[in-house]
Order: sequence, then structure tokens, then C-alpha cells
Amino acid sequence: MNLKKRVPSGREKDEKQIELLERLREKAYCDNPSAARHASFNLSWMQEDGLDILKEALYSNANRATKGAAAYGLRKMRGRMKNLAMVLLIEGCKHENEGTRQVCARALLLEKESKQPAQQQPQSSQTPPRFQQKPRFRISEIPGRRPQSRSPRFGGRRPPDEQESRFNR
Repeated sequence: MNLKKRVPSGREKDEKQIELLERLREKAYCDNPSAARHASFNLSWMQEDGLDILKEALYSNANRATKGAAAYGLRKMRGRMKNLAMVLLIEGCKHENEGTRQVCARALLLEKESKQPAQQQPQSSQTPPRFQQKPRFRISEIPGRRPQSRSPRFGGRRPPDEQESRFNR
């Protein structure tokens, strides 16, 4: 997709940041949904500049993958931009473009579901029957073998009178 040159907002600190924003903007408009989502997630960390680019992508005539990625980036916004991103998604539900309306409605639904706590299944007061049975046998310790006493005088060997010669058999 041929994108017009982005006009710097004046908030960028240096030329390097302007180039980074331009690269992420191009990736957000790519046809590969995975790359577009990754770029949108990175833009979500860039506060106002990222919000501007994601807003532009969401409300443009881009393909559905780009709009979905932009909505994903808006959902992942953190900090002071989170409320502005939610307002953009709510406004997107009233947009004239059908794709934008669907993407924004889905993003708001996903955001609402993520905020609800997971429903816990009610736990019964009774324990399952397999744990109520008494054990059939008692488990006891198996005594270990005691080490043989070794005499330091013979270097760990038995005294000569206790040794059996292999020739005496």
C-alpha cells in the first residue's frame, strides 16, 4: 500500500525516532496480519505518536488485517493513553466504514471479556468418594542396611584371621 509521507508531530526527539515511527507505520499497513499486529503492539508503547498512527490506520480505507492490528494496538495501550484508545474504539463503532465498525465492536468485546474475572466453578462441600476411603494397608519405613564396621588398622579390610582365602575352599 502506498502511504503518504507522515508529517512529524514535533514530539519526536530525534531523527532516529522519526525513522522508527515511519518503519512501524509501514509494517502496520502490511498484508501480513502477524507483522501488522507486532508493529501495532510496538506502536502502543509510543504514547501520542503511536496513538496517532493507530488512529490513522483504524479509520483509513486499509484492509481488514490492518484495521484489526490497529484495534489490537489500541487495546494494548498502557498508561495515560488507555482511556483515549478506548474512546477511539467506541467512536469507531459509529464510523461509516463497515469494516471499522466490526473491528471496533470486536475489540471492545474482547476488552470487556478480559476485564471480567474468570468464573469459578462452585466447589462441593463433600470430598470425592475416592478420598473418603480408608487405606487398605499401612505404609511403613523399610529399614536400611547398616554399614559394616571397618577397622582403621587394616585399611578397611577385615583382619587376617577373618579373611577367607580363596584357596581354602
